[in-house]
Amino acid sequence: MNERAGSWLPKLQEVGERLAEEFMTARRNPAAPGVPQPHELRASDADRERIAQVLQDAHADGRLDLVELEERLGVVYSARTLGDLAGLTADLLPAEEQPLNLDGRPVSAIFKKEQRGGRWVVPAELGVTAMFGTTKLDFRDAILQNSRIVINATLVFGGLEIHVPEGLEVIRVTKDKTVRLTKQPVEPGGPVVEVHTTNFAGEVKVKEPPKRKRRR
Repeated sequence: MNERAGSWLPKLQEVGERLAEEFMTARRNPAAPGVPQPHELRASDADRERIAQVLQDAHADGRLDLVELEERLGVVYSARTLGDLAGLTADLLPAEEQPLNLDGRPVSAIFKKEQRGGRWVVPAELGVTAMFGTTKLDFRDAILQNSRIVINATLVFGGLEIHVPEGLEVIRVTKDKTVRLTKQPVEPGGPVVEVHTTNFAGEVKVKEPPKRKRRR
């Protein structure tokens, strides 16, 4: 046997991720009519400033000349949607460091750790797979595509870790029961994340912000 020990792992990860994506695509429900796609969501002033800061930093260290900077800033401050902004920094930072992430593809962790966080758009339905690995989803600075987010999680000796801001409720739905995973109170009618799990020895953890101390 000529292959070095452990050289099969990247191949196994690639096959597992491809199968997981195909499975999640088949499992995904059609998008609800009237729900805007991530690139169609309206951009905020804070989103524009995030992009502008990256462009200014790129100009400061010589990656953009003054003409390019002015051209891109013109697009930034006239942008209406997140899609108008997303491509302006694509050639300046690697994917994991982009100030805005519109990637709505399934998240898979096959024999590794995978995460999605920062300023990202959470699609109304998201597929997650963790097989002998851990997937971390950070919602603290995320934009929710819908007030009700459905996560279809397949966990095989894997874990799903969810970080939430105040006011976001997380519930876990299985064949047998529905369990509320967040402990802190939320406003009626507020946003909710439903985690639908198909698992074998899998675990779902939710990290909440610390409780505020009451003023005396």
